[in-house]
Order: sequence, then C-alpha cells, then structure tokens
Amino acid sequence: MSGRAGRDGPRGALASASRDPFAPAPAPSADPASKRICVARIGAAHGTNGEVRLWSFTADPKAIARYGALTTFDGRTIEIASLRPGKEFLIARIAGVADRNGAERLCNLDLFIPRDRLPPPEADEYYHADLIGLAAHDRDGNALGTVIAVHNFGAGDLLEIAPARGQTLLLPFTAEVAPEIDIAAGRIVIDLPAEIEGDEELQRQREG
Repeated sequence: MSGRAGRDGPRGALASASRDPFAPAPAPSADPASKRICVARIGAAHGTNGEVRLWSFTADPKAIARYGALTTFDGRTIEIASLRPGKEFLIARIAGVADRNGAERLCNLDLFIPRDRLPPPEADEYYHADLIGLAAHDRDGNALGTVIAVHNFGAGDLLEIAPARGQTLLLPFTAEVAPEIDIAAGRIVIDLPAEIEGDEELQRQREG
C-alpha cells in the first residue's frame, strides 16, 4: 500500500514490497485483472522437512498467517500450516508439503489474496491495486494516461503513468503531485512537476 508524502512528511504507506536487503526482488504488488494483492513470496527450501523461506510483504510480516488460503498467479491454492521467524525471513510450513523436494517445487512463487480480504486503508493510504488502472488527468481535465505501476526504489513511492503514446511518466506520489484521488470514479488528478522522469530514469533506477 502507498501513501502520499506531503509538506508535513509522509502521509501514510502500506508497503507491498519488502524493504529487507536480503529479500528477493520486490514482487509485483497486484494482479490488476483480478484485483489480487501479492502478499508474500516463497523462497528456497529450508531444511529437509518441507519448510520454505518466506518473505512477507505485509506491514506486519507475521500477519500473512492470518489471511487464510493464498493463491499463486496461476490459481493454485497455498495454505500456511505454521510460521516461525528466521534470521532475515520467515520460515513456513506449507500444508501438504512434507519433504525438501516438495518445498523446492514452490521456490519463487508469489502468493496473492483477493483485494476485498484486506482491511480498509487508513485516511490518505491506498493499496497499489486500487491505484493501478486509474485514469490520470491534469488540473484542467486533460488526459495524461493511466497508472500502470507503483514503484519504490528507496526514496519514496513513484507512480508510473502510461500516456496514449510516447514514453511513460515516472512521478513522485506526493500530495503536491497527486492532490486528488477518487478511487470510486477511477480517477487521479496530477499536478505535473517542472521536471518529469521517463523511461530512461525508470530503467536506471531498476538497474541501480
């Protein structure tokens, strides 16, 4: 989840990607087609008894065990039977997996839950899945494009907006740049800054 940073500092954020430097690369925050939220990723097998390393993308990492059945991108159901802390990750036992071979088959799976199973966001907080797909307009009502992703490379959330043609725009998700957000109407108002980052900057930050 993301929140806009304003003049008085951050205005709230629910992260959907781990800030742990030892974690795998951040997972996609949402599956826009079905409004699913990626809440965890399974890593390598841990030991020989079927346990796996698990990176949770929820604000409270251990809350992942309370969400019930999770699904993979291709629709398989995954249930966490038990969960305990590890050094830089969680250690999970997956229902129905009893040996290392079974655990290894789950490596690198992203785990999702439906958007409607998550609690309502706080004031001025937004789930990435709710932001993705919003139509972006400037203050005069001119169409700018569609929000296609929310990134965070360590310096705050960034909206990636794809116009009808041309390179995508990369804008800071702040109260100044995004002063109006209407999730129900599917619309976000953008006050374009003097300098706008585009595809080259996005690629540089992804590689950096």
